[in-house]
Amino acid sequence: MRKSILISALVSVAALAGCMQTDGERALAGAAAGAVVADATDNNVLTGAALGALAGTYCDDAGICN
Repeated sequence: MRKSILISALVSVAALAGCMQTDGERALAGAAAGAVVADATDNNVLTGAALGALAGTYCDDAGICN
């Protein structure tokens, strides 16, 4: 259950990050979304923010959020 929620969150972050122009903007949006999802699922908010920021930063490089 937890993994499916986190995977859904990462997909959502990647979709949201497509609207941003720079890696920094995508990282901030990813960090915010990751923190919110981590808090909602009773996980570590700092870890969620870090993972969200990484996903937001590198989604453009991976070709997910073009």
